[in-house]
Amino acid sequence: MIRHRIRVALAAGVATFSLVSISPPAKAQWIVFDPSNYAQNVLTAARELQQVNNEIQGLENQATMLINQARNLASLPYSSLATLEQSIAQTQQLLSQAQRIAYSVSTIDQAFTQTYPQAYSSATSSQQLIADAQTRWQNARAGFQDAMRVQAGVVQNLDTTRTQIDALISTSQSATGALQAAQSGNQLIAIQTKQLADLTAVMASIARAQSLDGARRIESQVQAQQQLQNFLNYGAGYQAGSAQMFH
Repeated sequence: MIRHRIRVALAAGVATFSLVSISPPAKAQWIVFDPSNYAQNVLTAARELQQVNNEIQGLENQATMLINQARNLASLPYSSLATLEQSIAQTQQLLSQAQRIAYSVSTIDQAFTQTYPQAYSSATSSQQLIADAQTRWQNARAGFQDAMRVQAGVVQNLDTTRTQIDALISTSQSATGALQAAQSGNQLIAIQTKQLADLTAVMASIARAQSLDGARRIESQVQAQQQLQNFLNYGAGYQAGSAQMFH
């Protein structure tokens, strides 16, 4: 429509010039040219052309805006969620495999009631004291072994974590939009959270082993006090009595 109006304006100017130029002479041949009309027609055509260019530029800007919006809404092609969940599950499995006294409040209370009493009675036999001491030593040993297993599992996860970080950084550097950049940043935060979870698991396992060993040492003191009391409480001592010799 705009181009048609340009053509009409130009044609009107040319027609005016042509009619004036080729009109048959009367008495003398006059060439009549209206510069004002011609300039007005040319100016109108130029304005129509400028309007067309502006509309084309506006369409290009809208197309660019739509392309940028599509890039900003594009999802990140890489996801580390499955690997992160697998690593966390492995660490949880190592914690759940805790030997003897597990990470359970009821289990801990029951063990301390049976094996870590606050005091022993004088009626406790030596065999029971020795058996309890052996059980506490085994608990402490198992705690240290479990702590080392958790540490080994976390160290093994470091290789996987490094691979994930490299992939996410590479993907974020080639991100085409804001959504991809945000998603890569979120996944990097998730990896840091997983590392904090691994660190928490290691600290918990070490603290558990130290607690079991500390409880063993304290209970050994309680047991030693009771054994000393049993040794000192030897009864009434020597009492004289009759004896027969040389039947």
